[in-house]
Amino acid sequence: MDDNAQIIRPQDRRLDELVDQLAEMAPELDMPDAWPGHQLALCGEYGVYRWFVPKAYGGLEWSDADIIRGYLRLSEACLTTTFIITQRMGACRRIAMNEQNEPIKQRLLPDLVSGQRFATVGISHLTTSRRHLAQPALRAEPTEHGFVLDGQSPWVTGSPYADLIVMGATLDDGRQILVALPTDLAGVEVADPLRLIGLSASQTGPVACHRVHIANEYLLVGPVEAVMKQGVGARSGGLQTSTLAAGLAGAAIKFLETEGQQRSEIAAPSEALRDQWQRLCDALLAAAAGEPVGTNEELRHRANDLALRATQAALAAAKGAGYVTGHPAGRWAREALFFLVWSCPQSVLNASLCEFAELE
Repeated sequence: MDDNAQIIRPQDRRLDELVDQLAEMAPELDMPDAWPGHQLALCGEYGVYRWFVPKAYGGLEWSDADIIRGYLRLSEACLTTTFIITQRMGACRRIAMNEQNEPIKQRLLPDLVSGQRFATVGISHLTTSRRHLAQPALRAEPTEHGFVLDGQSPWVTGSPYADLIVMGATLDDGRQILVALPTDLAGVEVADPLRLIGLSASQTGPVACHRVHIANEYLLVGPVEAVMKQGVGARSGGLQTSTLAAGLAGAAIKFLETEGQQRSEIAAPSEALRDQWQRLCDALLAAAAGEPVGTNEELRHRANDLALRATQAALAAAKGAGYVTGHPAGRWAREALFFLVWSCPQSVLNASLCEFAELE
């Protein structure tokens, strides 16, 4: 029996079919210029994009705990595809949950929920990226009918394929806005994606706005102080990030368990890692239900640590074969590094640095 099967609701058994297909296609995403277009289309066919959205707009309105269960399965099968989904659904939820622009929900959400259009987010510069700069990375100037956007969002996943980007920008007085930015507006420039150590197929890169005029009809939130703390949509660096790290760890642990069936020396380490994985998943589900199991930052540190250790254990068990391009253990080890930089709060980074340096 698949150890992960127990965390999926009985009515969602079709998810097994999707997970198997995603896992089978995952190796091809290491190819240059890859993009999981087919994988994302499959997720749309299986209704994944409906999990996150209120029923009023065609969604299933899954609970936070059920979304974690789903993300665990998807990220174990293919981290790249699942990461893209988090960005897509972050955009959709921010559109669906905004309280000051009802018409934009009716206009945009049906095609986004069905998968006919692709949306993503450009918000990292408001949370963890480039906040040290003297000037905001992306500025917003009020006009009579909207705003002028000028600057750059440095990390936008799937930008070459996005019809819409939920973008954050900062006014001169420090207040911030979120807008649903159509990528075909004059002045929007999508740069070539960055070549990443892992997850390059996410096609993540900068998007620049050169004096882009955007009308008020695309305004989602603001102007307000600290727009990312307004409770609109999925919170950056929250439980979903830790869940994806746990899913990746689960893939590596499953590999170790398979190897352990033939190699007795692997059995004890894989059993210990599986126990840690299960306790982490239980904690994530408890946190989603509002139980006091620690802060998001503490869970994130646990998830990052397990992902790093489990994937390196899988690479060590695979020996030289794991170091050859195309072996999943090598891919998992590279992907685990992503969690050291993806929406990583300073407290989590500090804890990791102290642990690496063996500081108390």
